[in-house]
Amino acid sequence: MSGGRQRTLGVGVQHVLDYLKRMQAENPAFYYAVQGDGDNHTGGNIFWADATSRMNHTHFGDTVVLDTTFRTNQYRVPLAAFTGFNHHGQPVLFGCALVLYESESSFIWLFQTWLQAMSGRQPISITTDPDRLIQVAVAQVLPGTRHRFCKWSIFRETQEKLSHLCQSHPTFETEFRKCVNEAETIEEFESCWKALLNRYYIMDNDWLQLMYSARQQWVPVYMRDTFFGEMSINESYRSLNLFFDGYITASTSIQMLVRQYEKAMASWHEKELKADYDTINSMPVLKTPSPMEKQAADLYSRRIFRKFQEELVETLANPATKIDDTGTVATYRVAKFGEDHKAHAVSFNSLEMKANCSCQLFEYSGIICRHILAVFRAKNVLTLPSQYVLKRWTRNARNGAVIDDHNSELPNEAGDSSTVRYNNLRQEAIKYVEEGAKSIHIYNVAMDALKEASRKVAAVKNRGPGAINGDIMANGVVGPLVATEEDQSTTYQSVEQKEKKIRELSAELEKTNQRCEVYRANLLAVLRDMEEQKLKLSVKVQNARLSLKE
Repeated sequence: MSGGRQRTLGVGVQHVLDYLKRMQAENPAFYYAVQGDGDNHTGGNIFWADATSRMNHTHFGDTVVLDTTFRTNQYRVPLAAFTGFNHHGQPVLFGCALVLYESESSFIWLFQTWLQAMSGRQPISITTDPDRLIQVAVAQVLPGTRHRFCKWSIFRETQEKLSHLCQSHPTFETEFRKCVNEAETIEEFESCWKALLNRYYIMDNDWLQLMYSARQQWVPVYMRDTFFGEMSINESYRSLNLFFDGYITASTSIQMLVRQYEKAMASWHEKELKADYDTINSMPVLKTPSPMEKQAADLYSRRIFRKFQEELVETLANPATKIDDTGTVATYRVAKFGEDHKAHAVSFNSLEMKANCSCQLFEYSGIICRHILAVFRAKNVLTLPSQYVLKRWTRNARNGAVIDDHNSELPNEAGDSSTVRYNNLRQEAIKYVEEGAKSIHIYNVAMDALKEASRKVAAVKNRGPGAINGDIMANGVVGPLVATEEDQSTTYQSVEQKEKKIRELSAELEKTNQRCEVYRANLLAVLRDMEEQKLKLSVKVQNARLSLKE
């Protein structure tokens, strides 16, 4: 799929465009663009991202997957989807495109347009199919982003390219995948690869030579130092088609696209809400007395906590042995009982509370590994240092300001984007909704605050665009707003009164929140008691029935 080609979808494209225009009219944060017809060949490609997709990217845009599964001829709709992973590890959407014409310029346009819609924030990493056109576009538009090829796409293509060998030697495919997936070090992979090619006499195979030359972009052992948001080095997904799998099929027509797109959006949103509910309203079973485990259970989403818990429990079988100590920095050797040949080295800075492990699980997945946790255990570190808790994996990942866990900076102009302003306002409004729903009293306080904010916004809008930095427009001339001493005194008194009122309301809100937490805890206790009583009653009924049968 490296050559340019044109796809024709007829009048169905107009249905999609009409939908996009309507959505943008309803919500200014809905973004869409159509590629121009400058050279009469690149016209027609369409990109769009709704407000939710753009918000998703502000929280989870550190790693991106470009799914171009639907470009193949077996699909009627050449859809491309930018996706990522939320705090539950579920797929989230960052934008879609109809790729009607494929060329270097069209993919460069696609990435540039997507980046503009995402306020210029480049991801740390991106995973795509091994395609020359995409590779060129990523290199030009996202030069600071680590580009990874989907290894499962390479596995499938290797199976096709070497079909004769796979049929005559059924063990080759298994050995090939094992060589790629299970190598612990670069040296181990290099040695295994060379031995594999020699064993099957395929040293001169062009396809394998090409894949070997690109090994740093798809073999896991070379990618460990970069964040990809997967729970283990070898977990990577067998398909890039995560978000629309089951919704867009070979029979999906362009006329059906919008409906299936909205179904997928609604379905994944519902799944995220359910995962949020399960995380907030249930407490996982703790397996150790460690305060760190309790801390992680309160911080992480449920799925991420399970991964952390797995690593923590494994520290019991992975003791840390100090092998070097220079004062501030100590080096430890961590290995599972009976597996000394698979030992990992951990360096620990006791002053900065920082540790680095040769397995690089934290760098790759954002989850601290068992080897570092074993060192923490040996050093009696009882709670997780803050730098080892990525906000993107916590239950509060979507709350508050966006925190860049990976220290990458947004462009200065990003703060001026209407999308950023929209997203920030939306998040603040959601806080009022969430808090206000807890009780009728908080509801009334929140509603009064929103009404007051509405009046202030309306007043600013009525003043019009001439009201700039305290100036007013009179007869088309901008001049300073001059106030008398009496006006200023009244203003100061008014500000003091408002600040006092805000403090009083904030204190009252805090007290009410505390009471609500007590009520919630009591209610949960009552519900648990009810469940226990139901269970006891059920046992009694069962025993009574057994007695009657006897």
